[in-house]
Amino acid sequence: MQHMFVAGTHPMFPDALHDEQARQDFVRAMRVHVNGTVQPGLSRAYEQVAKPSFTRARGRAPANRSEVRQSMQPVPIAQMWSALMRTTQELLFDAVGPSIERQAPDLIDRARGYRDRNGKLGSLMLDPALPIPRYHTAADIHCKPGGYHSELAPDDVSAGAEYERTLHVYMMGQLGPHNDDLAKSVIAWLKREHPGFSPRRILDMGCTDGHNTLPWAEVFPDAEVHAIDVAAPVLRYAHARAESMETKVHFAQMNAEKTPFPDGHFDIVTSAIMLHETSNAAIRAIFRESHRLLAPGGFMLHSEARPMPGDPFNNFMQDWSTHNNAEPFLGTLHDLDVVQLVCDAGFGDRAFELRVPSVWMPGAWDHDAKAGRRGSWYVAAGRK
Repeated sequence: MQHMFVAGTHPMFPDALHDEQARQDFVRAMRVHVNGTVQPGLSRAYEQVAKPSFTRARGRAPANRSEVRQSMQPVPIAQMWSALMRTTQELLFDAVGPSIERQAPDLIDRARGYRDRNGKLGSLMLDPALPIPRYHTAADIHCKPGGYHSELAPDDVSAGAEYERTLHVYMMGQLGPHNDDLAKSVIAWLKREHPGFSPRRILDMGCTDGHNTLPWAEVFPDAEVHAIDVAAPVLRYAHARAESMETKVHFAQMNAEKTPFPDGHFDIVTSAIMLHETSNAAIRAIFRESHRLLAPGGFMLHSEARPMPGDPFNNFMQDWSTHNNAEPFLGTLHDLDVVQLVCDAGFGDRAFELRVPSVWMPGAWDHDAKAGRRGSWYVAAGRK
C-alpha cells in the first residue's frame, strides 16, 4: 500500500497551474508504478535468470553488488526498470522546472520582501566568494540541470523552490506534507531517549530549503537555530520559507567542512541526507568539524538513507543511484565504516549509530526500524 500525502503550503510555496500539476501528478504516479509494480520483478529475474547464468559461468554466485549489476545488465526487465527510473527522474525536472521558471520573478520578489522587512525573525548571510566544492560542481546532483548552486537571475530562489516540489514528487509524499520526516524522526528519538536534554544552539548542515531545519526550531523554541549550505539560491528560499512560516532560523552560506563558528558553540550538530552528497575527504572533515563545534555533552546526529544490508542483490538495488542518478559518492559511503570515522573524528567510544523509525509511518513500519529496512533512517552519531 502506498502512503500518499498532499504537499503542505505556505506563503513562499510555488503553486502549479492545472496542467503543471497534472504533469507532476503523472510523474509521481509513474514513480509509484515503477517502484511498486515493475521493481518486484527484478528479484525474480535475478534468482531465475541472472544468478544462475552467472553461477554457470563462474562456478559461484555473485559475491557483491558490482557482480550482481554485471549479471543483471543483459536482463530485459532490469534494462527496462533502469530506463524507466532514469526517465522518471528527468521527467521530474521537466515537470517542475518550467512551473518554477514561470513564477521565478514573483518568488524572487516575495523572498526579497521577507529578507528586507522590518521585524524579521531570523537572518540570511551570503558569501559570494565561497568556493563551491567540486563534489557539487562535477555532477548535476540528482540529475537536476545546473545542480542546486547555479543562479538564473539576481537574488535567485529557483533551486530552493524547485527542490521543495521535486522532493515531494520524488518521495511520493512519504516525507510528510513539509518533507520534514527525517528531522522529526531524529527529534522523536532524542526526546524519547534524552527527555531532559535542552539545547541552547543547534546547527543544521546542508540545509537546502530548510525543510528539515524548521522542526528543530519548532520543538526547541528557546534554542538558537542556525542552518548552512554552500548554495545561495536554496538559502534565499529557505530563509523566506522560514519567515513565511513564522519560524526563526539564521541561515548562512558556509561549507560544512570548515565553518567560522567558535569551538563548542552548539549543543546539536545535525544534517539530513547530506553525507552521501559529499566525498571521502569531506565526510571526515565534516565529522571533525562537528566535534569541534559541539559543547561537552552535545550530540552530532547526521541522518542518512539506510546503509546497505549484507545481501548483494539488495545492495545492487540501493546502488542504482550511484551510477544512474548523479550521486557518485553514495556507494562509497555505504562501504565506509562510518562509526569508525566518527570515532576517529574525536568522539572515541562515544561514537555510535542509530536506526530511527519514521514518524510518518507509525505502527506499520516500527518493526523494520532495528533491521534498517524501509521505514527507518540511519543516523551517524556521537556525543561529545
